[in-house]
Amino acid sequence: MATELLLKTMGQNKIETNKKTLTIFTPTYNRAYTLHLGYEALLQQTCKDFVWLIVDDGSTDDTLEWVEKWIAERKIDIRYHYQENQGMHGAHNTAYRLIDTELNTCIDSDDYMPDDAVEKIITFWNAHGSKEVAGIIGLDADFQGNLIGTPFPSECRRTTLGGFYAQGGRGDKKLVYCTDIIKQYPEYPIFEGEKYVSLGYKYQLIDQDYPLLALNEVLVNVKYRPDGSSLNMYRQYIHNPQGFAFIRKSSMQLAPTSQRRFIEAMHYVADSLLARNPHFLSESPRKWLTFFALFPGMVWYGYIRYKTRKLS
Repeated sequence: MATELLLKTMGQNKIETNKKTLTIFTPTYNRAYTLHLGYEALLQQTCKDFVWLIVDDGSTDDTLEWVEKWIAERKIDIRYHYQENQGMHGAHNTAYRLIDTELNTCIDSDDYMPDDAVEKIITFWNAHGSKEVAGIIGLDADFQGNLIGTPFPSECRRTTLGGFYAQGGRGDKKLVYCTDIIKQYPEYPIFEGEKYVSLGYKYQLIDQDYPLLALNEVLVNVKYRPDGSSLNMYRQYIHNPQGFAFIRKSSMQLAPTSQRRFIEAMHYVADSLLARNPHFLSESPRKWLTFFALFPGMVWYGYIRYKTRKLS
């Protein structure tokens, strides 16, 4: 059964959604020990108008065995796709190719949704959604229910992700996108030997064209784990410099403030030095900004090397 499921899901081009409204997709890599949290939470959803798409990014643990068991239970609509390991952004590329529901959202393999999250998303979208917006932006909370960062101001009805942070907003937020809209934008690039490109690349591009509906409700409970990318950023810089340089080039052009664009240029210098790219200045979309960021960028490069040596 495992082999048949694996072959079937590797070859499929589209998931069958039975006219469901929302796809909840979960990229996973050797996270069988936490994936059950998402499954158990989805069983408790007050609204079952969703598909759970699991994108297995090359796991070598018993992820497939667990997914087979859950599919056999037939309690919720589950789709499974296996691919060779490409990193989180590669799994997102795959998910967006497969999804054909109206809405989609990503729930990481160690997170879970509150019992009424799907109902809140679909009810809110049915009441306020339109072709003028890219989707919904909601709130994150930790496993104890404490809000992460700040809520949206009471007068805020629409915002972009970048605009929210530019206005002083803080903390991770949960994004629910219109599938037709997010598919209009380029896929995340895959760099040979690297496994990380910031998911913010697509979000930046969408911000230029569409706002999001602000929903002051918790849509996900999250926990940052020692094996998660949030606590390993310095190592990520070392192992994925081309991916980081790529997003810095985009951010130098699209960041909402001049201060933020300078910071991105500084990071671009450091990431390019880590990638040993001698042509980074000529390849920069903002050459003068990059030139003025050379010294702080070199200092940041030295600090990254120092921190990674200290952590190793």
